[in-house]
This record gives sequence, structure tokens and C-alpha cells, in this order.
Amino acid sequence: MGTTTEDLYNMKEVLSTLGIEKITQGASTGMKWLDSDGAQIVSISPVDASEVGRISAATKANYHQIIEQAQKGFAEWRNWPAPRRGEVVRQLGDRLRHFKEPLGKLVSYEMGKSYQEGLGEVQEMIDICDFAVGLSRQLYGLTMHSERPGHRMYEQYHPLGLVGIISAFNFPVAVWAWNAAIAWVCGDVCIWKPSEKAPISAVACQHIVSQVFNDNNVPEGVSNLVVGERSMGELLSGDNLIPLISATGSTVMGKAVGAAVGARLGRALLELGGNNAIIISKDADLKTALTGAVFGAIGTAGQRCTSTRRLIIQEDIFEDFKEKLKNAYRQINIGNPLDERNHMGPLIDRDAVEQYLSAIQKIKECGGKQVVQGGVLEGGQYSSGCYVKPAVFEVDNDLEIVQCETFAPILYIIRYRSIEEAIKWQNQVPQGLSSAIMTNNLRESELFLSHLGSDCGIANVNIGTSGAEIGGAFGGEKETGGGRESGSDAWKVYMRRQTNTINYSIKVPLAQGIKFDL
Repeated sequence: MGTTTEDLYNMKEVLSTLGIEKITQGASTGMKWLDSDGAQIVSISPVDASEVGRISAATKANYHQIIEQAQKGFAEWRNWPAPRRGEVVRQLGDRLRHFKEPLGKLVSYEMGKSYQEGLGEVQEMIDICDFAVGLSRQLYGLTMHSERPGHRMYEQYHPLGLVGIISAFNFPVAVWAWNAAIAWVCGDVCIWKPSEKAPISAVACQHIVSQVFNDNNVPEGVSNLVVGERSMGELLSGDNLIPLISATGSTVMGKAVGAAVGARLGRALLELGGNNAIIISKDADLKTALTGAVFGAIGTAGQRCTSTRRLIIQEDIFEDFKEKLKNAYRQINIGNPLDERNHMGPLIDRDAVEQYLSAIQKIKECGGKQVVQGGVLEGGQYSSGCYVKPAVFEVDNDLEIVQCETFAPILYIIRYRSIEEAIKWQNQVPQGLSSAIMTNNLRESELFLSHLGSDCGIANVNIGTSGAEIGGAFGGEKETGGGRESGSDAWKVYMRRQTNTINYSIKVPLAQGIKFDL
């Protein structure tokens, strides 16, 4: 059975189940919530405009307390064997399984994504914990042959230290976990600055982590939370004591973070904007293509960095696919995301609605042809003012607005002639996160995946642009920032690499055959 109407809004019970109904502070180091007289950050649900909760923002004094405690925590935590750290993360995964439903419901209500997507986000947290547990026994270096006799060379990885994590509203918990779970098994400690648009979900996660860490006598300062406005992110970015900042958000935000971190020669892992396209070949399975395109465009109300913004459709099937798309959009249910019958919930807030309307106006002024009409939904269940209709426009590829990321359910459809033309257009935008091609033509799929094909960090065949498995490294190129997090060997960014040479001979030969006799 799905969620019933009677319990759709029972957030008091959800907060009580998660144990956070009495937490009012936005600064925490482990189990300790710090007193703060910072400004109130009020979380308003876009679902019904009700208050989810309110938190006192972390102050600069709180920040410095947390940094001091994080340094102390790191001094101890880095000495724990990696498999022991992995065991703690394993227990965290189990605790998240226990709280999956209430935490998924909180994420859905606070951010506005569908309940199934909220549950999916918590599942990503569970999955990354599982991945990190295995990783804790696989933090491998390499052994190299030395050019000098009687010498051995190898490289090893050491914990980096303090890791600052700045996360965005659209994935209020999962992206933090992608970073934190890996950083913890690497021996690092984390300071998390969540989006001020979804702080209560972050408070819930910090509370769950703190319980697990407390049960295992993890030192204070290994998991830290600082809820605040932009200034808190600026403190993190400019702090010489934090060697790595992992930031997710807009390209504008990422450039500011990158500049601040670069100025102090720190490391920045940036996951920024996406303007993702699906190429739909005349040799595609159109049913598969339609499913991937529609979910990619309307999932999370178009507020994913991997959302599908552009469909580049072969001219022979363009009109046919356009009709299929129009029919599919007529079947989309929009409403309360906690009602599992709905496919799409609200945008995050009314500012996002204004940006959506502004984008539609610009598209029309540029000559975009309306295929599926957008607009704001009002009254009744839409009284929050955050619900909009997904829109589709037929456009030319060279329109300026097509080159920009619009964080809303607006989809552009573009007709192409040759596969080479389609790939060229797909790559023309400044962003380079996710991409896909729908085709059963082997030549087309291999070309798309070759060095002559997609220039994105993610390139898929016969699945859409949206959604990623934690086993693969996630990230993109160009204005997407170039960062990689989550799976594969992304763990290396959270550690410092060291090359070691051991001389076990009785001589001291120098490299490159240099002679230096005394």
C-alpha cells in the first residue's frame, strides 16, 4: 500500500521517530549540539508552505569551536585502522536502513521530491556505506621498480585531514554521504555545511551518525555540522586548516569556491551545473527512449544536476517522437510528492518558480515553439505557489538560452541530420556533466563513447542522463567543475599520496646515474 492521505503531512511523528523534534541548534560536533545565538533559519516545505522546523544558524564562534574539535578528532581518528573505521561506517549503513522510511519522507517533504525519490536518496546513502566498508580494506598504493640497485620504491596514501562538504538542496543528504562515508574510511574528519533550504534533513543525518559514532567511541569532531547562510560556506572555503572542500551547486557558486580554495592552494572537488542532452537516433527503441527522456526531464521537477534539458532527435523520427512526448506529458500527475500516485512535486521555492517563468518568457521571445504548455498551478493542493507544469519547446540549437542550465522542468527538443551533427551540438554547451544516446546502432553507440563523442564525465547508451550508481565515479567536465566523487578510485582525492624509496644496499647510488663522490 502507498502512503495514505491521512499521514501525508504527519511530520511531527516523523521528526519524533528520527529523534530530532527538540533539536534547535545548527552547529554540532558529534553528539554535542553547540549553543548558538545565530539567526533563525526556517525550513518551509514547498509541498504545502508549512514550517518543517527552525534552526539557530551556526555562528563564527561555533565554527571555530568545531574546527578546533575537528583537529583533535582527526589526530585520534587517523590512527584507527582503516577496517575498524569501515566497521563504524557499516553500522551507519544499518542504522540508515532502520530509518529509511522516516528519513526518506522528511527529505521528500522538506525538498519536494517524490517519496520514491526520497527513499532512493536514502538508499544511495546506504549503498555508499556498503561501498566504503569494502574500500576500507582496499586503500592500495603501488610498488615500482627502482632504477637503482638495492632500492625499492612504492607509494602509499595517508589521511588528508579536515574535509569541508558544501551540499545543495536538490540532494539534501545523499551527496553529503557520498563524500563523508569515503572520507571517514580514509581517516579524514568532515565538516558539513548543508543547504539552508533543507537543513532539517541534515540535522536528522547528523543525529543518526552521532548515535552510531557514540556507540563505537568515535572521537568527537569526526562528524560535524554547520548550518548557515553563504557566509558559512565562505569560511570553509577560505580556511587554510581545511585541505579539501567538496562543493555541489551552481557553476556561479563553484567558481567562487574554486577561487577561494585555489588562492590558498587547497583542493576543490566541484560538482556543478549540467545541461544534459539525450541523442535519439532513428535506430533507437522509442519506448525506451521515451521513458528515459520523460523521467530525466521531470524527475525532481527538473532540479537534478543530471536532469535532461535537451533532446536531440533525428529528423526522420522527430515528428513521431514529438507526438509520443506530448502524449506522455499529458499523463504526468503533479501534486503532493508524498502521494505515490504523483510523478512530480513542487519546485523548491517561489524564487525557483520566478526563474522558471522568466526562462519560459525568454524562450518565447527567442522564437521557441511551444510543444507542451507550462505555467504555474494554483489553488487547492497547489496553494504553496511552488507547483508548475513541465514545459517542452521546439528550438534551434544555437539559441542562447539553450546553452544555459535552467533548474526547472523545461525540455528543449532539437532536430538533427547526422550523428556527427548531434554529437557536435551536444558538446557545444559550457557544461559537461551527463549525456546519453538512444540507439541500437553499434557504430553510433561506439562513436558516442569514443574520444570523438561525448565530452561529458558521464556518457550512457540506452539509459537516460539522470541517475547514477555509486560504484562509478560521479562528476563532469568543463563548467561542471571536473570533480569526481562516490565510486571507482574517487577515494584518492580524500587522501594525500606519498612516494617512498628504501635503500637496502650498502651504497648510495643517485638517480639518473649522477656521480657525487666525497
